[in-house]
Amino acid sequence: MDFDFELLLVSLTAASGAIWALHRVFFAKAVTADIQSGKEAASEPVVVEYARSLFPVFFIVLLLRSFVAEPYEIPSGSMKPTLLVGDFIVVSKFSYGVRLPVIDTKLFDVDSPQRGDVMVFRYPRDNETNYIKRVVGLPGDHILYMNKMLYINNEPVSQETQAEVAGQCGGYKAIERVENLPGVAHRIYVCPQAPDRAYEFTVPEGQFLALGDNRDNSNDGRYWGYVPERNLVGRAKMIWFSSDASKGWFSGERIRWGRIGTSIK
Repeated sequence: MDFDFELLLVSLTAASGAIWALHRVFFAKAVTADIQSGKEAASEPVVVEYARSLFPVFFIVLLLRSFVAEPYEIPSGSMKPTLLVGDFIVVSKFSYGVRLPVIDTKLFDVDSPQRGDVMVFRYPRDNETNYIKRVVGLPGDHILYMNKMLYINNEPVSQETQAEVAGQCGGYKAIERVENLPGVAHRIYVCPQAPDRAYEFTVPEGQFLALGDNRDNSNDGRYWGYVPERNLVGRAKMIWFSSDASKGWFSGERIRWGRIGTSIK
């Protein structure tokens, strides 16, 4: 279960705002009474000073994180070679509609996922854990995955082999390919030695089919089904930092400088 930072941020914003507001109301009354009686007004308690100082900070961060963009760290290799473990990404929160934080009620639509989008969503089996995968099936699409290839509405999605990559399929090499989804060309890994099973779907209305780019090492819609529209979090836009934890900080290779600032396609 993911830590609910959004709930914590809402709670801190509400608590600091309430403390500040209540103090202003009662402090104003106390100051008025002191002035009338000729007494010196009492200074603000420390907790009120902190609340007054931190409320704008919490509020601005809440607005940005809930309605504009949110950072995420990639924890697994299911989206290789597009995203690597240790990539830190920016996710656009308004791409698929503006929602209220915590209760997740949609205020209005902006756009809907398009085929090829790399999207973040809440795992449909627990509605809490954040997953990231690529959209391959839109509502109404007939999708077939067979012989490590996609077929969308009975049309094959072409692939172009690029290279063999060591260390991605246990003791075997992975094959890197460019998959040409309609409108989006992106890289994938396939493991020739991995068992091949046929998966067939007709995507229901209001739902989406999402797969990992590391096709033989991804827990995705082939195994647990569709992503409901209500589970959408946002679209992955950019890598803002990348770190390889297997390298030492002083090795000169820990930070993947070439990935920083790159768009996610």
